[in-house]
Amino acid sequence: MRAAFSAAGGVRRALRAAWWYLREITGDADYDRYVAHHTHRHPGAEPLSRAAFQRLRWSEAERNPTTRCC
Repeated sequence: MRAAFSAAGGVRRALRAAWWYLREITGDADYDRYVAHHTHRHPGAEPLSRAAFQRLRWSEAERNPTTRCC
């Protein structure tokens, strides 16, 4: 019985790590970090929406192509 709990815990940890990695490489976690920073530094001010944040990032990447990976 204990081995089953241990295996299930290992699977959960692996899935959590895979989810974290996927969010990091897709940039999804960047928005969460932006919102946390914005609410800490600018209390009461509305942060950008996720769509507006992505548009801003894409326009920055277009303006400065050296930041691209490919």
